[in-house]
Amino acid sequence: MNTIKVIVLALFCFLGTAFTFFHHGWANYDEEKTLDYTGIIQESTYENPHATAKVNFKDKIWTVVLAPTSRMQERGVTADMLKKGTTIRAVGHPHREIKDEMRAERIFIKGKKYEMRR
Repeated sequence: MNTIKVIVLALFCFLGTAFTFFHHGWANYDEEKTLDYTGIIQESTYENPHATAKVNFKDKIWTVVLAPTSRMQERGVTADMLKKGTTIRAVGHPHREIKDEMRAERIFIKGKKYEMRR
């Protein structure tokens, strides 16, 4: 019986650290710098852990990391609102290492503001 408890405990520890390893941390984004871009969505995903949008800003494609889908839904942002061709304004912070990626603090769609982090 002790062996089973040890195996179960080890499994829980492994799973806890595995999910932490695969989830990126917000510390990877430079909060000292703020980006504010308006562009056209080229593609998007509306799935966890975070929705994302590939947005064309000034002839560059930026990956905009949004909020989890549950928070997006709570704030009124649906998958249909992030469809290809939609104009979006994203305000957020650049990734420290990944070029052309930002974490959105807020987005604007059709002039309406949606907070991603608060």
